[in-house]
Amino acid sequence: MSMKIVLALLIGGAFGFALDRAGATNPNLIIHMLRLSRLHLAKVILLAIGVAQVLLFAGLLAGIVDPAHVHIKTANWGVILGGILLGAGFAISGYCPGTSVTAAATGRKDALFFIGGGLLGAFAYMLSYGWVKSTGVLAKIAGGKATIFPIAGTKYPALITAIPGEWAGIAMGLGFIVLAFVLPDCLRCRVRKPAEAAE
Repeated sequence: MSMKIVLALLIGGAFGFALDRAGATNPNLIIHMLRLSRLHLAKVILLAIGVAQVLLFAGLLAGIVDPAHVHIKTANWGVILGGILLGAGFAISGYCPGTSVTAAATGRKDALFFIGGGLLGAFAYMLSYGWVKSTGVLAKIAGGKATIFPIAGTKYPALITAIPGEWAGIAMGLGFIVLAFVLPDCLRCRVRKPAEAAE
C-alpha cells in the first residue's frame, strides 16, 4: 500500500472523527443550524475554515505551501445552480456528501438513502451531460478562473489587484475565527414562557 493511500486513510479517518464529534453527522443539528436556532455547528465550521485559511495563506507567505497546489474552480452558471441544489438538499435532508458518508459509518441508515440518491443523481447527470452542456449553462462567467485578490506564483487573474491575496486571506481567516467566538448560540431562539421554563 502506497504512502499516499495510507495518508488518505489517516486524514480521512481523522476528518470523519472530527465531523462526528462536532455533531455534523446529526441531521437535526444541521437543520437547527440552518434555521439559526442552534449555532454550535456553525461556530465549529467558522473556526475550522478560519484556522485552515490562516494556515494556508501564512504557509504561502512563508514559502512552505507551493502556490502550484492552489487550484481555482471554473466559474459558470452550472456551479451556481449546482450550489443552490446542494443547499436545498442540505436543508431538506440535513446531510451533505461528506457528512452523509461519515453518518453512514456511525450506523445511521437514513444516510445510506442520501448517499444512494447522490449516486443516482451523479449517474443521471453523467447520462445527460451532453444535453446540459448544449444549454450553455456550463459556459464560463467572470473569466472562468479568477481570484478576488492576486496570489503570488499563480496564473489566475485577480478582480482586485491592490491588496495581496495572502494578506487578505489571513485577514479573512482571522475574521472567521473571531466570528466563531462572538457568535451567539442562537439567533432565532424562541422566548420561553415562565411556565415552560419551570417544567
